[in-house]
Amino acid sequence: MESMHPSEGGWIEVVCGCMYSGKSEELIRRLRRAQIANQNVLIIKPAIDNRYEESFIVSHSEQRLRSVALDDAADIPKLAEDAVVVGIDEAQFFGMPLLPVIEKLADAGKRIIIAGLDMDYKNEPFDPMPQILAKAEYITKTLAICMQCGRPASRTQRLSHSSERVLIGGKGVYEARCRKCHTVHQE
Repeated sequence: MESMHPSEGGWIEVVCGCMYSGKSEELIRRLRRAQIANQNVLIIKPAIDNRYEESFIVSHSEQRLRSVALDDAADIPKLAEDAVVVGIDEAQFFGMPLLPVIEKLADAGKRIIIAGLDMDYKNEPFDPMPQILAKAEYITKTLAICMQCGRPASRTQRLSHSSERVLIGGKGVYEARCRKCHTVHQE
């Protein structure tokens, strides 16, 4: 996957999973490798994700890379004109407008690397991730460790009773949970 040359055509890679599963960490690893190879890399994050720093993508293990915070996926193509590799963290927060943007960029020969939650706190598909997964050439599903029992975790447990689909937060707001330990609060 990483050995392909951009002149062979573009493609989409997706790293998805629940919170605390290492999605951003894997995205950062892939983007750093592209930078080491002297490829022109553009790194994007949604402006709504203000948990750490405005101008960096940051993993829960505190790895970081400088990024551009955007409100609208439609702004990505202009910024990506000279990029060979485009990395997008927390892709689910860009919504459905992200899908045609990344398809167009991949069609133009760019390597697109997406990281995001595939399921929301109710364990429902988190658009646009299912649609992006369907269009991607490469998919990596990451697992966390259940914070209740230690089994492999594929779900994000919301600890508050908020019913908003998008509630930005980290420790104290969400936990990784396995299938058995995950519950959805009744509204």
